[in-house]
Amino acid sequence: MQAAWDALERNDFRFAERAAREALARSPQDPEALYLLGSTLLFDGRFAEARGPLEQAAAGQPRRGVRYRLGHCYLALGDPARAEQVLRGEIAQYPQSANAHNTLGVSLVNQAKQALALAAFRAAVDLDPAHAEANANAANLLLTLDRPQEALSFATRALEANPQLAEAHLNHGLILHALKRYEEAVASLARAYSLAADTPYALSSLVWSALHCCDWRTRDAHVGALREQVRAGRVPTAPFTLVAVSDSHAEQAQCAAQYVRETFPERPAVRRNPPPPDGPIRLVYLSADFHEHATAYLMARLFELQDRQRFELVGVSYGPDDRSATRGRLVRAFHRFIDVREMSDEAAARMIAELGPSIGVDLKGHTAQARLGILAFRPAPVQATYLGYPGTSAAPFIDYVIADRVVIRPEDEAFYSEKVAYLPHCYQVNDDSLVIPAAPAREALGLPAQAFVFCCFNATYKLTPELFDVWMRLLAQVPGSVLWLFEPGPEGSRNLRAAARDRGIDPQRLVFAPRVDHGQHLARQRCANLFLDTLPYNAHTTASDALWAGLPLVTCRGGSFAGRVAASLLAAIGLSELATESLADYEALALKLARDPRALAGIREKLESNRRSAPLFDSARFCRDLERAYLHMWDLHRRGEPPRTFNVSQPA
Repeated sequence: MQAAWDALERNDFRFAERAAREALARSPQDPEALYLLGSTLLFDGRFAEARGPLEQAAAGQPRRGVRYRLGHCYLALGDPARAEQVLRGEIAQYPQSANAHNTLGVSLVNQAKQALALAAFRAAVDLDPAHAEANANAANLLLTLDRPQEALSFATRALEANPQLAEAHLNHGLILHALKRYEEAVASLARAYSLAADTPYALSSLVWSALHCCDWRTRDAHVGALREQVRAGRVPTAPFTLVAVSDSHAEQAQCAAQYVRETFPERPAVRRNPPPPDGPIRLVYLSADFHEHATAYLMARLFELQDRQRFELVGVSYGPDDRSATRGRLVRAFHRFIDVREMSDEAAARMIAELGPSIGVDLKGHTAQARLGILAFRPAPVQATYLGYPGTSAAPFIDYVIADRVVIRPEDEAFYSEKVAYLPHCYQVNDDSLVIPAAPAREALGLPAQAFVFCCFNATYKLTPELFDVWMRLLAQVPGSVLWLFEPGPEGSRNLRAAARDRGIDPQRLVFAPRVDHGQHLARQRCANLFLDTLPYNAHTTASDALWAGLPLVTCRGGSFAGRVAASLLAAIGLSELATESLADYEALALKLARDPRALAGIREKLESNRRSAPLFDSARFCRDLERAYLHMWDLHRRGEPPRTFNVSQPA
C-alpha cells in the first residue's frame, strides 16, 4: 500500500489503481484501499468513478483527508451543496485542516454564499498564512465583491508563497487593474505571461491593462500574439478584449465560442412553470447595470414606455445597488425587480423559471460582471441578448441577438450563433426625456475660448496609435485647435502627452475632462465643435450622448458590430454623410468641417432639426419596434417553430 501511495504522488495512476483493486479483491471493505482507489480516480480526472470508493471510505469514522477529497469529487461533479456537507464534517473532526477550510470556501462560492466563503478562506489563511491557494481564492472573491483594496493583501501573500506561479501574478495584476494602477498591472500581467504564455486570460488581461493606460510600446506584438492565440484555439481569451482590438468576425466568433465552452459547460435545463396562456408576455431582463451606468441611461425610458397590457416586466439584477435616482427610476419601471447577487447561477435560474417567463433578455453578453451562466440553465423558453455586448455570444442557449442591418449585415450572419432580430432603424435604444442643463463656459472646462475643439469622450481602451496619428495631423493642420479627451488617469495622461510630443504636437493641446454626473457630461459637450470617433471599436452610448447634445460626430465604418454602431446612429438621425469608409476619408472629412465653419454650421442645424423628428431619439417608436420583435419571437415559439432570423416590419 505504501508503494501505491508513493506511485500516486508521482502520478503513476496505473500502478496505484492496480494495487488498490488488488487490495480490495482480498478485502472489499478495506477503508485504506477504498481511499487509495478513490484518490487515484479523482487525481486521474475520473470523478464519477471516484465517487463510490470515496463515499464508502467516508462512511463511519473516516481517517483525515477522506471527506476532504470526497468534497473535491462532489465539486468536480457539480454538486457544491453536498461538497459543503462533507467538508463541514471533515472540519468538525479535523478543525486544523487548512485545505478543508479552503475547499469549503470553494463550495460556498459555487453556491453564491460569499460571506461564508470569505470566512472559510480567512480560516484557512489563519491556519496557514502561506497557503497560496486560499490566499488566491480570498483575493479573487474580494475582487468579485468589488473590494480590490482588501483583495490586494491576499494576492500579495499568494505571490510570496509561490513567486513562480503564473496564476498568482495574473490575479495580482487583475486586482491592480481594478484599483486603476494600470502600469503596475501591466508589469504583473507581463510576468504571468512570461512565466507561462498559455495561462488562460494572461495575454488578454495584459493587453487590456495596457490599453487602459495607453501603453502602446508592445501593442502590435501583443495584439498579434493574442489574435494568433484565438485562431489556434488553445488558450481561452476574454472576448471583450478581442472585440476592442480585432474587427474580424471569424476571430470574435471563435474567441466567444471557446470562452463559452470553457465557462458554461452543458447544463441541464431547469424545470419551468409555463407562462399564463392568456396573460401578458412576461419579459425578464437580466443585468448587472441597473444603477448609474450607460446601459441604464439608454434603457430607463424604454422600461417606462413598454405596453403594460401586453407585457409584464421583470428586472433581475446581479449588480450593485448604488441607491441612486437612476436605480430608483429603474425599480419603479418594472412590475417586479429582483436582486440575485446572493444566488448562484442555478438558483437564480430556478427562481426565474418558477415565475413562468416568456422571454429572457440578457443585457450583458461577455462584458464585465456578466452572468450569462444564469441563462445557461434555460430558465426561459425564448432567450435573447441585447445591447451590452457588440458581437455574438456564441452561446447555444441564446436564441436571438437584437440588431439592425448596419451593425450586422446579411453576410455577417454566418458568424453569429444566434438568429438575428433586425429592428427597422437603429438597434440602440435612447432616452428622449433627458434634459440637458445649460452649457458651462469653456474657460471653466479648461478649454480655450475661441479655438476649434476636437473631442472624443470614448473610453481610453478604444484609443489606438493609428487613430492618434490622424488626430495629431488634424491638430497640426488646424492652428490653435485642441483635442478634448476623457481623463484616462495619471498614467494614461502622461503617455498620451508623450505620444503627442513624439508626433510634433505641443502636449498642452490635449485637454482632459474629468468624470462628472451624466447631466453635466451632456451639457459640457456643447462646448466642443466636432466629435472624432474611434476604430475598431466605435462610440456607442458616448455617440448617442454627443448627438443628443447637438455635437456632430465623424466616424469610420469598421468590419464588425463594435465598429459600425456610430454609422447606425448617424443613419437613424439622417446624417449618414458623416460616416466614412476609410481612415483617409475620415481624416479628410474632419479637416474639411474644421476649416469650413459654414459647412459645420449646416451639419449642426440639420442635427438639431432631426433630433426631435428622426427615429434615433424617438423612444416611443423604438419601444413599439422592439415590442414587435418580442411578439414575433413569442409567436414563433407558440407555433412550435424554431428561432429564425426576421425583420421587424414598420407599421402601416
